[in-house]
Amino acid sequence: MFELMLTMLERLGIIVTIAFILTRFRFFRQMIHQEDITWKQQVSAIIFFGFFGIIGTYSGLAYSTDSLQFDRITYDLTQDEALANSRVIGVIIAGILGGYKVGIGAGLIAGVHRFSLGGFTDLACGLSAIIAGIIAGYFHTRNKHITLTSAFIICALAEAFQMLIILLMARPFSQALTLVENIGIPMIIANGIGSALFLLIIRNLVGEEEKAGALQAQKALRLAELTLIYLRKGLNVESAKETCAIIYREVDASAVSITDKEKILAHIGSASDHHKELLPIQTDVTRKVIQRGKLVVAGHKEIHCTVRECPLNAVVIAPLKQRGEVIGTLKFYFKTEREITNVVIQLIKGLSSLLSNQLDMAESDRAYQLAKEAEIKSLQAQISPHFLFNTLNIIVSLIRIDQNKARQLLIALSHFLRQNLSGTTMKWTTLEAELRHVRAYLSIEEARFVDKLIVSYSIDDHLLLTKIPPLTLQPIVENAVKHGIREKHSDCRILISIKKTGKSTVVSVTDNGKGIDEIELKKLGKRFIPSEESTGIGLYNVNRRLVMMLGEKSRLTIESEGGKGTKVSFTI
Repeated sequence: MFELMLTMLERLGIIVTIAFILTRFRFFRQMIHQEDITWKQQVSAIIFFGFFGIIGTYSGLAYSTDSLQFDRITYDLTQDEALANSRVIGVIIAGILGGYKVGIGAGLIAGVHRFSLGGFTDLACGLSAIIAGIIAGYFHTRNKHITLTSAFIICALAEAFQMLIILLMARPFSQALTLVENIGIPMIIANGIGSALFLLIIRNLVGEEEKAGALQAQKALRLAELTLIYLRKGLNVESAKETCAIIYREVDASAVSITDKEKILAHIGSASDHHKELLPIQTDVTRKVIQRGKLVVAGHKEIHCTVRECPLNAVVIAPLKQRGEVIGTLKFYFKTEREITNVVIQLIKGLSSLLSNQLDMAESDRAYQLAKEAEIKSLQAQISPHFLFNTLNIIVSLIRIDQNKARQLLIALSHFLRQNLSGTTMKWTTLEAELRHVRAYLSIEEARFVDKLIVSYSIDDHLLLTKIPPLTLQPIVENAVKHGIREKHSDCRILISIKKTGKSTVVSVTDNGKGIDEIELKKLGKRFIPSEESTGIGLYNVNRRLVMMLGEKSRLTIESEGGKGTKVSFTI
């Protein structure tokens, strides 16, 4: 009995081989992860595990109940012979991983084959193979995650049922009893261990591959994070050089280079002087071998170099894409092709995809900035047509009664328009320039209000060089004139203040006008508020540009009280 168990354990080496082969199949990996498999994959699993059971049968030992001797298996068993085998392992694993259908299917194949070999236990052993599939399928539905101990117990239970079926069905009973006494315990123990060993091997193999894949994914993500700051600037010599240096430190390659469509942008590592003319542009990750010092890529130039000149004999080329179009390549050089493992290829594929995504982000950032600048210039270029028409009407009226005053207003209007035009070409100006623009505007408005408008200034002179978006202050002052004091007949006051508060500069325009309705106050600066006198874009445009260029903290703050005036301020 002990010798039989040792012999059966020795033959478990076949199981190790089959377990390794199984891990190569996609359907088996899905079964390992307890994922749903298609009916085609179920058929493949049934056939595979069925043949696994057949191999278990052929790897067994023939046992004679007359001579009580074990011998190598024969293709036809005599009436007094039976088999000590590991057939049940394949059926049990099929049921544990695939459920009832796969377990019963594999058991049916293995059982029919066993029945065809004959012997006095042919029917009992054939039937027990199917029952083993049912038992394993039952545990599959009860517990999706089978442990090694569970696998041992399930297989041992199936073997125990097989022994019971042999005692119940095989005749003569004396031979059946002798058989069970001699092979029962060895088969229960050996096959139980075999099932647990099989499950251990396949889980370890799959687990190690997944672990390696996870590590490569982690490395790829870390590299993407490190290179993000550079590639967000686009693909150029500077960003390529920094990116190559980071990748070269992290990847076990002899050299790394990045190209655009025309030239090498950066090359870090060995043979940096011998790859200046290598210009392959690939649409997929490919691997090439430099044979006799020559690397040829279809449709592109080739580089010639001797082994002494170029110690790099293999290269992997990955595309760098932007909006789906290849704009360059990422190349990894290796001393031998053996260094290019599947893990390395997957890492390079991941890097290619991640770096391409970063280039897409860079392009999106540039497009956003261009749109942002275009919107800012559009907002800055807008002048209230009512103001222009009113000013021209005043000048027309003054030409007849006060030509000098008309001339001064034309000069002020000219200065005002010049400031508006220059504001559309500049991104930043100073508070000093903004104040000149405001004074030009107010000199025109004072001609309209004639002795009833008083403008005061409270300004820290050392803040006048503070940078500010162009055409920011004048629209606020214009809003105070047009909507704040318009209905007052005398004592119209506007205070322009520029003060230091902590590390910030606070700019405010205060009027003593009628104030703003509470409902309207909530909308000001956040949306257009059309009216008969205005297009409603003044404060909205200013507020939007402040937020876009200086951030949320510079958003307009509007305070108002009915009959007492309004204060509009912002912080730089």
